[in-house]
Order: sequence, then structure tokens, then C-alpha cells
Amino acid sequence: MLRAFSNRNYRLWALADLVSVTGTWMQVLGLNWVVMERTGSATSVGLSVALSTIPAMVCGPWAGALADRLSPRRIILTGEMLHVLIAALLAFTVWAELPLPVLFGLTAAAGLVGTFEGPALGRFASQVVPRHHLGNALAWNSVMNSIGRVLGMSLAGVLAAVVGEALLFCLNAVSFLAVIGTVLAMRTSQFHPLAVSRPEQAGVLAGLRYLRTRHVLLVLLALGFVLSSLGRNYQVSMAAMAEGPLDAGSAGYGTLSSVFAVGTVVGGLLAARIKDFTLPVLLVAAGVTSVLQALSGYLPGFAGFALVLLPIAAGAVVIDTVKSTRLQLDAADSMRGRVLAVQGTVAGGAGALGAPALGWLSERFGPQEALLVSGLVTLLATVAAAGVLRVLARRPAGPDELATTEIVGAVGPRVAEDTEPGPEPPRSLTPA
Repeated sequence: MLRAFSNRNYRLWALADLVSVTGTWMQVLGLNWVVMERTGSATSVGLSVALSTIPAMVCGPWAGALADRLSPRRIILTGEMLHVLIAALLAFTVWAELPLPVLFGLTAAAGLVGTFEGPALGRFASQVVPRHHLGNALAWNSVMNSIGRVLGMSLAGVLAAVVGEALLFCLNAVSFLAVIGTVLAMRTSQFHPLAVSRPEQAGVLAGLRYLRTRHVLLVLLALGFVLSSLGRNYQVSMAAMAEGPLDAGSAGYGTLSSVFAVGTVVGGLLAARIKDFTLPVLLVAAGVTSVLQALSGYLPGFAGFALVLLPIAAGAVVIDTVKSTRLQLDAADSMRGRVLAVQGTVAGGAGALGAPALGWLSERFGPQEALLVSGLVTLLATVAAAGVLRVLARRPAGPDELATTEIVGAVGPRVAEDTEPGPEPPRSLTPA
């Protein structure tokens, strides 16, 4: 269960991740509260959130191409230093009560930096731990993210009332400094080798051409889109249930959100116990979660709905962990950043499309029916994905594609080979 923690570098990284996520959620809460306080408009809060996510949808592929060409460690250090500057400027903007467009501009800048840092962080994880510990590390990252979210929002609520919102941004800047110190303290001699893309394979188009021939990866991305859009926007579903059939109001919505957060921690711990992150694990988790979602709206009372949220949230974390692990391990090292960037773009599009769709279904047919329909759709998508993967597993591997064997009962994660023509460039243990 603690396999990833046998690596000194990962122990440092996990602690830094917890500190950074805590600071990030403090800033998120502070930013949303400042915008709401000044405008009294939920639409303005939504605009602030959108400005932070739009860069990922627009610039994601280029961020992935950059991560495949440069040292992830250098990109991360540069990104963290820019985050420190942006957080400090946000603190000054809030303290000096500068106009909202300045706040929105800095929010968009932070989103842009995060977009270019994201694929590099994914590749860096593959250097911090060996291949056979990657899934375990990603599971513990989910645990740290869930704990950091709870800590960050709890601390932000107290500190904002006592000392003001500006301090939240200052503390977030300090959390980025902690990440910088951690990265510099890691032993580069213990990093694991990861190939970079050759010049002729660099760029966005080369990444898209590569992904087009990796049918298993395309199936995972398509399934992830459906699961994320209709099966994962529970902030909308919980709000609709709390205001509708459950008649629990804002207090009930807060309770449901806390239950869901606890479920994500449980899911992270469960994923950390999984030894082999195979496709059957992903499909079973997706199928069970879909069935629970379809039934969740019809369970008796508030307690019944809250109770089923725990396994749903846990299953969502298991799905994310297995999917992210397979996308990384089943992609060539030199293409991993671009594959991760596409995954981020798909996730952003799923959230942008799925949340309004669930909201419309809830208003048009009722939240219980919306949960039933969305659960059945994700279940059908899971069954369809299983069928396609079975066909791909039985098909002989071609020169541009690897056959995947997990779907027919392999007991361990497949080690992806780089089948691209030509010799690989020499790999160095030192990423910088």
C-alpha cells in the first residue's frame, strides 16, 4: 500500500504536494469569495473559474509538446516561480482593492501557467518513481489532493474571517516556495530515465498522429470523456438533489459535499492497495459506479443518498487513477506529455459540456431521472468500451500499434514498448 513511499524523492514530493494543494484551495476559496463579495453575482464567479480553465482547452496540446522536449524539472521550477509571482500580485490586488479586471487577468495568467506545468508534472511523476510504483504514486496523489482540499477550504474559511482574504494568497505563494525547495532538494541521481521526443517527432501534429494509431488510448480517452461529463459532475447533481427531492437546502448540500470528499479519500486509499492497474479494474469500477449512480436518486431519504455517495466518490478516484496510469504507461515516453495534455483537454471539455447537460436534465425531467439517465449512459459506454477493447486485444499487433492484453485477464500492467522507427536517444538519469 505504501510502495511509492519507499522512494525518498517521492516522500518529499508527496509532502510538497499536500502543502501546495492546501494553498491552492485556500486561494480558490479566497478568490471566489472576493469576486462574490464585490459583485454579488454567481455569474461573475463562474467567469473567474472559466478564465482559469480556458487556457487548458486552448493551449493544452502545445504544453504537452513542450513537456516532451524539455526537462520536466525545469518547466516545474519555472512554473512554480511564476505562480509565486502571480499569487503575490493577487494578494496585492485584493489588499489594494484594484479593479476586478486586474483580478481576472491574473486568474487567467495562473491558468495559463498551470496549463504548461500540467503535462510536465505528469512526466515528472514518472521520473520520481519507477514504472511499477507509478499507479501507487498516483493513488496517493489523489489522497493528498483530497486531504489538501479539505484542509485548504477549512483553513481559508477561518482565516478569511479573522485576517482577511489577502493573506490567503500570500500563504499560497509560500506553498509554491515549498514546492521549489522540495524539487531542488531531490536527488537527481535517483530520477528514473524518461526519453524525450526526437526533433522529427516533436510538435502537436506529431503527437496527434501518434495518438491516432493508438486505439486503446483513444478508447480510454473516449470512455473518460463520457464518465467525466455525465458521471462525474456531482456538484450539480448534489445541488439539484439537495434543493429538490431531499429538501435539505444549503446545509444539506454542504454535508453531501463533505461526504463526497471523504469518499475520495477512501477511494485513494483503496487505489493505493491495488497492485496491478489493469483495464479490467477500470471497467469494473466504471460499471459499478454507473449502476450506483443510476440508483442513487431513488434510495430512501437523505441518509440513503449520502451513503451511496461514498462508494461513488471512491469509484471515481479508482477510475481516474487506473486511467491515468494506463495512459502514461501505455504511451511512449517521448509522447507522454502530449497524451497527458490531450487527457487534460478532454477532461476540461467534459466538465464544460457535462455540467450544463446535467443541469438541463435535472430541470427538465427532475434530478432523480437525470441521475438514472446519466448512469445508464455511462454504463452503456463502459460496456461498449469493454467490447472494443476485447476486439483490439484479439487483433494482431501492427507495426504502428501495440496489442493490449489486460482485457483478457493479464495479471499485471503491460510495459509499453516504443515501437517508433529509429534508435532511441540516450537517456539520462538527471532530467536537468
